[in-house]
Amino acid sequence: MCFVRPPAPLPAGEEAGCALRPDGVCGVAVGYPLDTVKVRIQTEPKYTGIWHCIRDTYRQERVRGFYRGLSLPVCTVSLVSSVSFGTYRHCLAHICRFRYGSADAKAAKTDITLSGFASGLVRVFLTSPTEVAKVRLQTQTQTTQQRRPSASGPSAVPPPCPAPPARSAPGPKYRGPLHCLATVAREEGLRGLYKGSSALLLRDGHSFATYFLSYAILCEWLTPAGRSQPDVLGVLVAGGCAGVLAWAVATPMDVIKSRLQADGQGQRRYRGLLHCVVTSVREEGPRVLFKGLSLNCCRAFPVNMAVFVAYEAVLRLTCGLLT
Repeated sequence: MCFVRPPAPLPAGEEAGCALRPDGVCGVAVGYPLDTVKVRIQTEPKYTGIWHCIRDTYRQERVRGFYRGLSLPVCTVSLVSSVSFGTYRHCLAHICRFRYGSADAKAAKTDITLSGFASGLVRVFLTSPTEVAKVRLQTQTQTTQQRRPSASGPSAVPPPCPAPPARSAPGPKYRGPLHCLATVAREEGLRGLYKGSSALLLRDGHSFATYFLSYAILCEWLTPAGRSQPDVLGVLVAGGCAGVLAWAVATPMDVIKSRLQADGQGQRRYRGLLHCVVTSVREEGPRVLFKGLSLNCCRAFPVNMAVFVAYEAVLRLTCGLLT
C-alpha cells in the first residue's frame, strides 16, 4: 500500500482554524480586489480581459468598487477555516482508526482524498449564503452620476421657466451584506440563499480533495532524507502549489457557481446547473469555463503558503503542549 505523509495528529481540529484567523482575514482582505475582478469577468461577457475589467471598475466606481461585499467574508473566514480543517482532521483520524486501528497511523492517499472531499462538502453549508451575498454585491455596479452643467457665469442664459427638479438616480438594490441576505430571502425564499449550491458542491468537493492530497504528496517529496517532516521552505512551496492545483480543478465549476448566484438581480437566464453550462459554452465557447483561472492561481499561491505555515505551526505547538 502506498502511503503519504499525513499531518500530525490533533485531538481537536478547531485549534487549527483558530491559528488561521489572522492569515485568513489578511488573505481575504489582500486578495479580495482580485476576487472581485474574477467574479465580474466570469459573470459579465462585456469584459475582454483582466485589465479591461480593472480599468472599467476603477473608472466607474474607483477603489471602493473592488471591495464590495468584503465585510461578510472577513467575518466568516475564521469559522469556515476552522470547520474545513477540523472536518479534515477528524475524518482522517476516524478513517485511520477504522482501517488501521489507530488514529496515529499513516494515512493512504485514498484516506486523505476522502477526508479532503468531506471537508469540501461540509464547507458548502456555511459558505453558500455568504457566496450569494458576495457575488451579488460584487456584480452590483454603480456608475457615477453625471453633473448638470452649471448655469452660472457671464455667458449663462437664464431659462425661460423654472427647470423641474432633477430626479436622483435610483440607489443600489443591496445596501450591504446583511441587507442583501435579507432581500434575497424575502424575494427568492431560503432557496435563494443556497442558489448555485450544486455547483459549489462540485467545486469544493473535488478541489479540497485535490488540495489536501497534493499538499501531503508534495510534503513527502520535499522532506529531506532522514527527517519525518519538511522544513518551512518545503511547507511554503507545498502549500502554495496545493492551492494552485486546487483552483485549477475548481475553476470550471467556480464560473458556473458565480453565474448561477449572480442570476437573480434581473430576469433569470439559467434554469439550473446543466442549463448554465450548456448555455455558457454555446454562447462563449469552452474557454468560458476557465475564465478567472490565472487570477485564481495568482491569488492562491501566496495565500495558501501562509495558511499552511500557520496550520503546521499550530499542529506542532499543540502536539508539543500535549506531550
